[in-house]
Order: sequence, then C-alpha cells, then structure tokens
Amino acid sequence: MNVVDSSAWLAYFADEPTADFFTPAIEDSESLIVPSICLYEVFKVILRERGEDDAILAVAAMQEGQVVDLDSDLAIEAAAVGYEENMAFADSVIYAISQKYSATLWTQDKHFAKKPRVKYIAKKR
Repeated sequence: MNVVDSSAWLAYFADEPTADFFTPAIEDSESLIVPSICLYEVFKVILRERGEDDAILAVAAMQEGQVVDLDSDLAIEAAAVGYEENMAFADSVIYAISQKYSATLWTQDKHFAKKPRVKYIAKKR
C-alpha cells in the first residue's frame, strides 16, 4: 500500500523534476491510499494556480485510489502522532493514515525523510 502526500501529488501534476519518482506509487491505483486532507490541499493549490477545471481533474485522478476520510478515531490517532512527532495537522493526519494501513509514504517533505516506511526525495528547484 502507498500513501502519496500533497507535495508529491503537486509535483506529479506540475510535472516537476521529482514527478517520475512518485509516478509508480500514484499510477498503481489498486495500492493507493488517498487521505482526504490531500484532496483539500491539492485542490486548493491547483485552483489558485491553474483554475477550477484543472483542480477538478486533479482530484478526480486522486480519487482513483482508496480515499480515507478523517473520522473521530483517526483524528485521535493523528493528534497523538502530531504531538509525539511535533507535526502540523495535515502532516499528522497523512502520517497516521500511512501507519494505520502499514503503507509506504511517498514525499518530498524533509521532515518525513528519516521515518520508517518513507520514500523521500528532496524537492528540486
């Protein structure tokens, strides 16, 4: 199972230099877990940068994976992870989901780099 964080989705959709690193996880929709918070973050950025049509197309592609909503149990797990790991809200939700599903987390966010079951690549400018 794979979880792709928002920064990785955005790199993929913008065809940034790191996009190819994330392609295998993103295009394997059978093994893809998509935190609903990623839908929010990606939609918001693409809406701002490229418009509503592109934002809708992006989240439609994301929804080919299994979308996981934030329920009360997951919120509590994420809060505990956020507290223990000193993470922001969205990052703690994404990380808690990757742990819950024993998934590999694909990211270019440096604060995840040394965590277990993380595939990290530094963002290229």
